[in-house]
Amino acid sequence: MSLSSVTIVGGGLAGFTTAKELRSRGFTGAITIVDPEGLPYDRPPLSKGYLLGARGAEAIQLTKAEWFAENRVDVVSGTVAELRPDQGEVVLEDGCTIAAAAIVLATGGAARRLPIPGGDLDSVLELRSREDADRLRALLRPGTRLAVIGAGLIGAEVASSALRLGAEVTLIDPVDPPLAPAVGPELARRLHDMHAAEGIRVVTGLPTGITRDGGEHYVRLASGETVAADVVLAGIGIVPRTALAEAAGLAVDDGVLVDESQRTAHPRVYAVGDVARTRLPDGTLMPRAEHWEHAMNTGTTAAAALLGHDRPEHGAAWFWSDRHGVHVEGVGSMTAEGTTVLREVDGVPTVAFRLDPDGYVVGCAAVDGGTAVRAARRMIDRRIKADPADLANPAVSLRTLAR
Repeated sequence: MSLSSVTIVGGGLAGFTTAKELRSRGFTGAITIVDPEGLPYDRPPLSKGYLLGARGAEAIQLTKAEWFAENRVDVVSGTVAELRPDQGEVVLEDGCTIAAAAIVLATGGAARRLPIPGGDLDSVLELRSREDADRLRALLRPGTRLAVIGAGLIGAEVASSALRLGAEVTLIDPVDPPLAPAVGPELARRLHDMHAAEGIRVVTGLPTGITRDGGEHYVRLASGETVAADVVLAGIGIVPRTALAEAAGLAVDDGVLVDESQRTAHPRVYAVGDVARTRLPDGTLMPRAEHWEHAMNTGTTAAAALLGHDRPEHGAAWFWSDRHGVHVEGVGSMTAEGTTVLREVDGVPTVAFRLDPDGYVVGCAAVDGGTAVRAARRMIDRRIKADPADLANPAVSLRTLAR
């Protein structure tokens, strides 16, 4: 394939990283990013600093506006209507075409709607874009009753931020505690209990319907309880945006299927970030990953593959989150077969390690423990075995164990 041009459909972190990496690796052809929102910006602050008003729109841009001109990366504020990889082009909704010797799909995901009566009300909010955050912030005043459905990472972050804005927050989730698969049950319990301690009303229940009467919403639960709220936000995950891929005949199964170099079944099309799902050489389908670093890593990998470079090596999967003034990080898998070792301070769990049956660290999560997670990541990546007693002992340096 003669790589004269690359068109990237989607301007999130994965799409931007692809463009940046192509230039840093010496690609001199045309690069175009197409996104309805224009210049790429960072999404994690939307539920934190941006929602709180502490960071403005310019502060969350992934790079300064002049970078794109300096690096000859065109940003088109528009929506792609059709992929034409055989013809080497993409078609915009306005009928314009853009040359695309290669296409990189970075379309991300749309907020999952609540599959209940009233879940599709236009007043039931979501948080995926800067516009969503602006709309939510405008409604959150002191005394506003906010019901957040879904207490995962986004729901917990929004609940924490809304509380700081003076809202009266009710956090609803059918699981108690949420996030156990991500951080282990012990840390999940500690994190979830923080909500009530900070003044958030926590409800364990399954929503069955939402009605609206004027400006008031009523969230019905399977238990028969009803939660009244001025504002309702659903944070129950995303649905990958695969419509363009499906229309182009690409293989799709809860995401656009790619190999380990982010290639789809069509030699001119790659997929990165939240929308991509890896199929291993033996046919195994890996779960999609939706975290910040994964988006960056897949963009880097796609750029290398487009240029025929060796596939970059990435460490164990890593994520982070913030709530109520504490920082949460996790790496690897906390659900892998094996056992959990806790490191506690004054009887409070601060770090959880997951060990496989052979005693190797395969996962770790920590509250305000970035150093521990970095050490654990090194252990995972380098297959370093540690004594469980040392992992549990706060007096033992994890950096030393990771050497």
